[in-house]
Amino acid sequence: MGLRAEMPLLARHEGEWAGEYVHVDKDGAVIDRHHVEMTCAIVGDTGYHQTNRYRWDDGRTEVHEFPGTYLGGGRCAFDTERLSGQFWELDDNTIYLTWRFKAEGDDLRLFELIVLSADGDSRSRTWQWIRNGECVRRTLIDERRTA
Repeated sequence: MGLRAEMPLLARHEGEWAGEYVHVDKDGAVIDRHHVEMTCAIVGDTGYHQTNRYRWDDGRTEVHEFPGTYLGGGRCAFDTERLSGQFWELDDNTIYLTWRFKAEGDDLRLFELIVLSADGDSRSRTWQWIRNGECVRRTLIDERRTA
């Protein structure tokens, strides 16, 4: 069996998404806000590929590619120059990720929940940034399917 069959929720995320990232500090103050357009795709039997295109209101842009590999047993891993981690499905609506930004060192870990709506047209994502066991930042993301 391949990735699509063993991770059916991930397969439901395939397509184009648009939304907004809001980063808040540990007290809830907004420290960054930007737009995202994202492409999610399963490639062959064992590959996952995500492209994130970020745009800030001041005109700045960034594009990041996230190739992933199916490890079997319902788990995927990703390892780029920028970050590394794993993800898996928790239930019929929720994907869980844990990763680290390589430049930040091992004492900062990120934990994300992605919850897909029943109709598959919207999703909410939350990140917790944990440094040495303490939450130092949160990221709140709301997205809508565009294609």
